[in-house]
Amino acid sequence: MSKKPQAAEALVRILVSAGKASPQPPVGPALGARGVKSMDFCKQFNDKTKNIVPETPIPTVITIKPDRTFTFVTKTPPTTFLLKRAAGIDKGAQKPGSEIVGKLSLKHVYEIAKIKQTDANLKHLSLESICGSIIGVAKSVGIQIVH
Repeated sequence: MSKKPQAAEALVRILVSAGKASPQPPVGPALGARGVKSMDFCKQFNDKTKNIVPETPIPTVITIKPDRTFTFVTKTPPTTFLLKRAAGIDKGAQKPGSEIVGKLSLKHVYEIAKIKQTDANLKHLSLESICGSIIGVAKSVGIQIVH
């Protein structure tokens, strides 16, 4: 008789509003299909994000183990969200590059870079290179960076 191969860990990446996780889409179907109780995740996630401004989108990576237990890692909000919130706009430009919907100073870019630097995948980068990346994202959203 041969042994059954061990099932690998599954990774689920979802974007959930801080403190607003519920077993409805996208959380419920993503976890339910893998046999995880979505209510357990929602309680833990809401508890972990209770100090963050509500409605802030939080990218979350959930690792589901073969025994249906899970761990999750929350990351910083998307750069576009932080830029739009700092500029006080609801949505980006219809024609990025030719249309400007808001303006931000380099100080705002620096503050956003300090927030983004706490992400594990950006820890090795300098603040200057993160600022350069944020300026590029700002241009693609239609936000002008002024000195």
